[in-house]
Amino acid sequence: MKDIKLIVATHKQFKMPKDQNLYLPLHVGREGKEDLGYKGDDTGDNISHLNPYYCELTGLYWAWKNLDCDYLGLVHYRRYFTKKKQSYKEDIKIDDVILSQADAEKLLDAADVIVPKKRKYYIETLYSHYAHTHDAKHLDVTREIMAELYPDYLPAFDSVMKQRSGYMFNMFIMKKELADAYCEWLFALIDKLYERLDLTGYSSFDARLFGRVSERLFNVWLAQQKELTIKEVPFMYMEKINLFQKGKAFLAAKFLGKKYGKSF
Repeated sequence: MKDIKLIVATHKQFKMPKDQNLYLPLHVGREGKEDLGYKGDDTGDNISHLNPYYCELTGLYWAWKNLDCDYLGLVHYRRYFTKKKQSYKEDIKIDDVILSQADAEKLLDAADVIVPKKRKYYIETLYSHYAHTHDAKHLDVTREIMAELYPDYLPAFDSVMKQRSGYMFNMFIMKKELADAYCEWLFALIDKLYERLDLTGYSSFDARLFGRVSERLFNVWLAQQKELTIKEVPFMYMEKINLFQKGKAFLAAKFLGKKYGKSF
């Protein structure tokens, strides 16, 4: 049996998988918060205090620094990899649809990295979508930092920013040694970005930009690792999502210049 740990990033109590040998509920941003009954990302080597800016990345950092396992993955309390493509229903049983230990092992026998199905933007590139919904400066400064720290990644960065689809949500499963390499690369960039940006006047929603930038960076890192085999797997929201509102906000951002002000 493979030693696989999939951290379930959460900031609130929610229905969790029964198999907690495979799935590890992790309270991200736990520092100074009420105990939810889950493991907190404020133990050991941690950056829990940065959660208002880094989102689920504080959980990823904690797993990188503190977990001893052969394979590491990240999912969310409301987004999981699933056995097949399907839509959320009120009476759905989470353990019937998410990946089991056997499912994860089979996938990892065939690929180096498990990722969610690509999110397609069609009329936007990864760069233009971010520019319309948030602030292009975040990506521009990230590119400047990459030129300083990892200049060999610049062609991959520029290529990925022109793509009209990408692996989003910071979800993955891979060997721990691969995850370690990714995290070392990612946090060097994100930490420098945090130092360089002036967040004065940012709303709590806008301040969480580092998690959003990292979604794009994950695609850059993957594009550079040409020797790795990648397997796309379906994923599902574990709560009802208003697709009309999501689509409306997407179009308003592109054509009316209305930035996102909340998550959908």
